[in-house]
This record gives sequence, C-alpha cells and structure tokens, in this order.
Amino acid sequence: MVPNRSSQRALLLSATLGLAHAITLPDPTAAPAKVEVRAPIVTPAAIRFDDRYSYVQRRNILDDIKSGVEGVAKSWGSVLGTDLPSFFTDGIPGWFENLPTGTDVMSSLGIGDDDLAAIPTQVLNVPPYANWTDQGWNVRLHGNVYKIPNISQSKIDDLANVFLIDTSVDKLPDDEKANARNLTRSIFVVQQGDENVTMTLEPAPMQGGDGEPGGGNAITPPGGNQTITLPYETTPEGDFDVFVPIQSNGLLNGNETENVQRLNVHTNGTNTGNATAFLVPPTGITFISDIDDILRVTKIYDPKEGLLNSFAHNFTQWMNMPDIYRNWSQTLPNNTHFHYLTTTPEQATRNYMDFIYKTYPGGSFDTRPLNFSDVKATLSIRMYLLQKIFVTFPQRKFVLVADTSNSDVMKDYPQLAHDYPNQVQCIFLRNTSSTDSSDWFPYNTEGFKGLNNRSYMFFHVPDDLAGLDIANGQCLNESIQQNVTFSRQAEILGIHGGAGSKLAGSATISFVVALVAAMLLTL
Repeated sequence: MVPNRSSQRALLLSATLGLAHAITLPDPTAAPAKVEVRAPIVTPAAIRFDDRYSYVQRRNILDDIKSGVEGVAKSWGSVLGTDLPSFFTDGIPGWFENLPTGTDVMSSLGIGDDDLAAIPTQVLNVPPYANWTDQGWNVRLHGNVYKIPNISQSKIDDLANVFLIDTSVDKLPDDEKANARNLTRSIFVVQQGDENVTMTLEPAPMQGGDGEPGGGNAITPPGGNQTITLPYETTPEGDFDVFVPIQSNGLLNGNETENVQRLNVHTNGTNTGNATAFLVPPTGITFISDIDDILRVTKIYDPKEGLLNSFAHNFTQWMNMPDIYRNWSQTLPNNTHFHYLTTTPEQATRNYMDFIYKTYPGGSFDTRPLNFSDVKATLSIRMYLLQKIFVTFPQRKFVLVADTSNSDVMKDYPQLAHDYPNQVQCIFLRNTSSTDSSDWFPYNTEGFKGLNNRSYMFFHVPDDLAGLDIANGQCLNESIQQNVTFSRQAEILGIHGGAGSKLAGSATISFVVALVAAMLLTL
C-alpha cells in the first residue's frame, strides 16, 4: 500500500525529530527600554500586519540554516541589500526579525534627510493600562514616533512579495493588495529619536466592538481632561514607554470604584496618535490573551497560510471565540480587565488593535518594542511584559489565554504560575496540535509539572470554555480530557511524552524546524 501524503509527512517529521537535542530556551531577560513615569497616549491604529514570515521558497533549506539567508532567492537582501537570519529560529518564525530601521531604511531606499524632513511625523500609541497608588492614577504610555518615507508602489510591491509564498501582490484581490502594501509601508518606516511627545486626555465614550453598549465592561469616567508632556524624549528607535502620574480632574479614585475607566488619549500635532487608556482598579480579574491562533485565525505553524492570513487576508476570528469573551465581559464583575499581548514588532500591530476593538472587548495592549529586535529578544519580551503587568497589579488575579504553538507561551505561562501562585487564577491553552492537521510541531508541557492540575486546561474549541466559574477559580472543564505528560508532545505525531518525546541529537531546534519545513514543501 502506498502511504498517503499525511502519513508521509508524519513519518518524515517523526524521523526528523529524532535528530536534534531538546534545547532549553533562554531564560527571559527583563531589560528593554527603561520604563519611566509619563503621560498616556493610546492609538488603535489601522495598518495591515503579518506577524508570521518565513523564507520557505526554495528547496535547499539546510544550507540556509547554516549560513543565514544568503542563498534565499527572495530575501530582504535581494531587495534592500541586507542579510537576515534563517526563517525559523529557536522554534519561532523569524518573519520580522532584524528588519531594517531608521537610517538603514533611508540608505537602502535612497532617501535623503531633506526628503524625510518634508514628511509629517506620525505616532503609534499602544493602548495603555493605568494603576492606582496612594499618589493617584499612573498611566503607562508606550508607543513609537516615526515617519513613513515616500516609496514607490513598485518598490513596495517588491518588498511585500518577500512575505508571500507561491503568489505575489499583483495576483491578490484589490482589498488584499491594499492590505499587503499598507503593512509593508508600516514596516519600512523611519523612527524618530529625541522627540518630545505631548498628549491630551479626555473621557472616552466607548472602546471595543463586542456588541455591548460602549464596547466592553469599562465605563466613561465623569472627568479626567488634561494635557501631559512626557518627561523624556523618545529613544533612538523612536520608542517611549513610561508610567506617568495624571491628575484626577474628576476621575474616580481606584480605591473607591469597582469599575475600569476609559480615557481617550490623543497625541498633539498628529491625527495618527490616538488610543484609549484603561484605568484598572487594584483588585479584580485581568485576562491576558495572545492573539494569533487563539483570537484570530493565523496558522503560524503553516508558513504559507500564516503569511497570507496575516499579511494579505482580512483578519478572521477563530470560531466563536468572541462569544466567549463577550460572555466573560458581561457576566464577570465590573472590575474585570482585558489585556492583549502580542510579540509582533510594534510597527506591524495597528491591524491587530483594529481587529481586537472590532471583535473583542476593549482593553489595553502590549507589543514588542523596536529595541527587542532579535531572536533572544523575541524569546524574552513576552515574559518581560507579563512580569511588568503582574508587578503593576500585585492584588489582581490573572487568567492567561493562548495556544500551544507558541514556545515562549508554553514556558512563560506555567513559570508565572510557579512564581506568582496567588495571582494566576487560570491558564487556558488551545491545543492546536490536536485540532489542526497543519500543526506538525510538538509543544512542551514540562513547565506544568508541580502545578495544581485543576488550575489549567488544554482545550480544543471555544465552547470548551463556556460555563466555567472563573471568578471562583473553576478552570477545568471535566469533560475535556487533558493527557498532559509534562514533556514534549504532539498528538498528530503520536508523541505523548516519555523518552520518545525527547529530541535527541546535536542540532539546534531552529535546524530541526527548518528541516521539517523544507520536507513538507517537497511533499
């Protein structure tokens, strides 16, 4: 009998997984840009982004892994004259690793200082959270100041085509052409360092688009109008990230209200730097959620589909997950807060924010700052951002939501439960390996060893989360079998832990992932 395509892929992948050592990912390093006390500025933006990029367009993948992307036909080097790392590194797709920034963009595209001077400055404001102390409200303002250079459409198309597999911009429908071009322009920007940023705050009538009046369970405060100049100039990468004390001016005190309050934050001097700040009381539940393959369909583990879903296709919700979030925001106490975290580089996240606010309860955001630009930073930034919010709200309970295709999530979420046992209420992980036949990569449950096995759940579809009494700590749907082996596992490959689940050999994880991707392409 001739094996079918699926069985061939499984056999090849299973064989390959025996070639490499199980690599321990680097410990998270909490040390990005200094966090300083400054005024809020938030902006749900709208630019198309693709957070999954891979160079799987040629067959000779192994040489590429050994020597970077020097042999890849469609590399950034072929367009900009620069080299980038291989497409998969330490189990994380490197689609947006080491992108050119600032003067690199200018020199690569032949843009002079005079050309740039005439272009208006823009601001990306990432929707912030604010905490209450005995000194009042402090808003964490973070984002980026930049300019979008004038790049010809033909050059933009060349740059966009690097992200596409088996297609090109000219072959896309008109709306997807626009998506790809908008995202590409948002990536190839020139960041503006040493800039002063001034924000105006005012009560926000609404934020979010989950079908509830006002969008989510946050309320419009009775006051809060004020103007703030951030205490520090932007970093050389154009970033700002600082906690800023704000005046009450009619805001409800955090120790006297059970409601999350909303403030609109506008950047003075531009119409691009607008967002919503969420003033979160000291106690209550905060949902921290990843976005790709848990709130929207991305297929990060399938390079071709992942790129199209992120770079060209309009964002699509994952099944009925918005219904689950809507129910949480409507039935849980008013002090419930939603926070969305993606390790996508900040210049590519406007579409994420736009999608969330049209589909899920309004909430604050975290993205990857530009000074976290390499593989090590990608592996460490999630834990850095998670620890920051845990420390900022030491009395709040946290519900962590993501999927098993993220290696950093599979390490960081259980580690937080070990480090902050009184703050992690529940961990919910979509098991993509058990439900999507295109996810061929194992995940590691070793970190969950020693945790209360009723404090986390690996689930298959959104309805598995329905009916849980999260406020009282019910995290496990008894009808969903768990099969957690506290080791490396992958249902589609029949890897269920034990000695056979350990990757053995001498190559790195990135080598294995790349090899697997190459084999899948040839089948």
